Amino acid sequence: MAAHLSYGRVNLNILREAARKELREFLDKCSGSKAIVWDEYLTGPFGLIAQYSLLKEHEVEKMFTLKSGRLPSADVKNIIFFVRPRLELMDIIAENVFSEDKLHSSREFHILFVPRRSMLCEQRLKEYFEFHTSYRFVAECYLENDQTSLYHTAKGLMTLQALYGTIPQIYGKGECARHVANMMLRMKREFAGSQNQILPVFDTLLLLDRNVDLLTPLATQLTYEGLIDEIYGINNGYVKLPPEKFAQKKQGEASKDLPTEPKKLQLNSAEELYAEIRDKNFNAVGAALSKKAKIISAAFEERHNAKTVGEIKQFVSQLPHMQAARSSLANHTSIAELIKDITTSEAFFDNLTVEQEFMTGVDTDKVNTYIEDCIAQKDPLIKILRLVCMQSVCNNGLKQKVFDYYKREILQTYGYEHILTLNNLEKGGLLKPQTSSRNNYPTIRKTLKLWMEDANEQNPNDISYVYSGYAPLSIRLTQVLARPGWRSIEEVLKMLPGPHFEERQQLPAGLHKKRQQGENRTTLVFFLGGVTYAEIAALRFLSQMEDSGMEYIIATTKLINGTTWIKSLMDRPECQTP
Repeated sequence: MAAHLSYGRVNLNILREAARKELREFLDKCSGSKAIVWDEYLTGPFGLIAQYSLLKEHEVEKMFTLKSGRLPSADVKNIIFFVRPRLELMDIIAENVFSEDKLHSSREFHILFVPRRSMLCEQRLKEYFEFHTSYRFVAECYLENDQTSLYHTAKGLMTLQALYGTIPQIYGKGECARHVANMMLRMKREFAGSQNQILPVFDTLLLLDRNVDLLTPLATQLTYEGLIDEIYGINNGYVKLPPEKFAQKKQGEASKDLPTEPKKLQLNSAEELYAEIRDKNFNAVGAALSKKAKIISAAFEERHNAKTVGEIKQFVSQLPHMQAARSSLANHTSIAELIKDITTSEAFFDNLTVEQEFMTGVDTDKVNTYIEDCIAQKDPLIKILRLVCMQSVCNNGLKQKVFDYYKREILQTYGYEHILTLNNLEKGGLLKPQTSSRNNYPTIRKTLKLWMEDANEQNPNDISYVYSGYAPLSIRLTQVLARPGWRSIEEVLKMLPGPHFEERQQLPAGLHKKRQQGENRTTLVFFLGGVTYAEIAALRFLSQMEDSGMEYIIATTKLINGTTWIKSLMDRPECQTP
C-alpha cells in the first residue's frame, strides 16, 4: 500500500517510517497486553502510517471506538486512549475509567494526545482522578499539524530537517509564516550542537499563509481529484460514493436487493490510472478514460494471439495486473459519470459563471442577483457564504450597503444563530465591509496573470487549467519565486497581507550540495492553514514542466476545499483563519 511514497527524488517513506518508529516506541513503553481506545477522528490519520499488523506485533490485542459508558470487555493489562486534546473527550475517558476501575483495579491506563497535550485537558483529568488513580501522561505524538499551532508546525519542520537535512533557504509570506520561521531559527540555535550530518534534500522552504490567498479555496476546483473532494469529500485518502453506480445488478434482480451502504474507495498514486488522471481538468478526463479502455481491451485481445505454452504463460502472468486495471477503469468511469451528472447541470454552470465573473472583476461592487435568488430559494448556506466571501475578496471588501444587505438577508433566511459565523468570516478577512476606496485585486490579477483567457484544458501550458482560467495566487507566487524571483513583484507583495521575507540557514561544513548539470532544485512548499487539491495539481504541473528546473514537494496543516474551510468557521465560534 502507498508504495508511491518511495518514488521521486524525495523519499517520503522516510517520514512515515519515522512516525511508525515513534508509535512503536510509545507502545513498547506500555509493557504487556494492550487495548487501544480510539478517538474516531484519528483512525484515518493513523491508518496512513500503521496497519493493524504493526500494532499486533506490539501486543495490541483489542481496539475500540471511544464512546460513553463502559468499555467492551478485554483481558489486557493496559488500556490506551488515542485522543485529540478536547475537553468533551476527557469526560468520556473518565466515565470509561471509573467503570473499569471497579472491575480491574490492577489495570493501567494511558493517554496519547494527538497532536499535542493540553493543560486544560490535564486539569480536567486531575479534577476527576486526583484522589482515584495515578495518571501517567506520555510524550505527544506528532502526526498532523494543528491549524492554530504555529509552534507545532515549526517543530514538525525541524523533524523534517532532522530526516532530510537542513534547508539552506527559507522564504515566506504572511504573519504566521514569519512566526514559524522565527521559531525554526530559534530551535536551530538551541540545538546547534546536535545537528545531523545529512546532505540536504531540499534546497528551499517556502512558507505561505492561507490568508495571503483567500480567493483560491473559495473557487470551485475543476480538476478530477478536486471535484471528487468538492462533491463527495476525500478523507485520509478515501472517498465514500453512492453505491448504485457500483452495483453489478444481475438480470431480474430487484432494486431492493441493491447495496445501500456507500461505496468506499481508496485514492492514491499507487493506482496507475488515478495517478494519470487525478490532476487533469475534468473536461479532459473522458478522453483519458476512453484511451485507457482501448489499451486494456487490446491487452485482453492478446490472449487470442497466444499460441505457444510460453506465450500463454506470459499472458496468464500479466492477467492479475490487467484485471486490476480493468477494475480501476470501471471505478473511475463510474465516478466520472457521477461527477458529470453534476457538472452538466444548470445549477453548477450558473454558480461557476458567477464565480468567474467575480474573479475577472465583473460587478463585484453591487448586490449580485444570482446570490439574491439563491438566498430566496434557500439554497445551502455554505454555497451562499462561499459566493459572498468570494465577492468580498475580489472587491477588497463589500460596500457597506451591500455588506449590510447580504448580512440581513442571510440572517433572516437561515437564522440569527449564524451571526457568529458571519462574525468569524469577518475576523478571518473573508467577508468584510470596504474600508478603502482602493481595490488592489485588479492590479494583483493583472500583474500576476491570475486570469488567463482560453485556458487549454486538454493540453495545458499554464497552471490556470486547474480552475479553467484562474491561476491560483498561491501557486503563481511559488512560480515567480523560482523565476524570476520575488524582487520582480515587490509592489504586489506589499499589497498582500503580512510580511514577506528571506532567511538563510548555515550548513555544516562539507554539506554544500554540488549540483549536477540539468539537475532540478527541490522546494518544499508549506501551506499554513490548508491547501486544496487543485493547488496541489498546479504545483505538480509546475514540477513536470520541462523548463521549470524545480521539483515541488507539498506540505500542509490540512487539506481543504471551500466547503470544509467555511464549515470550520461555522463549527467553532472562536475559530479564526490563520
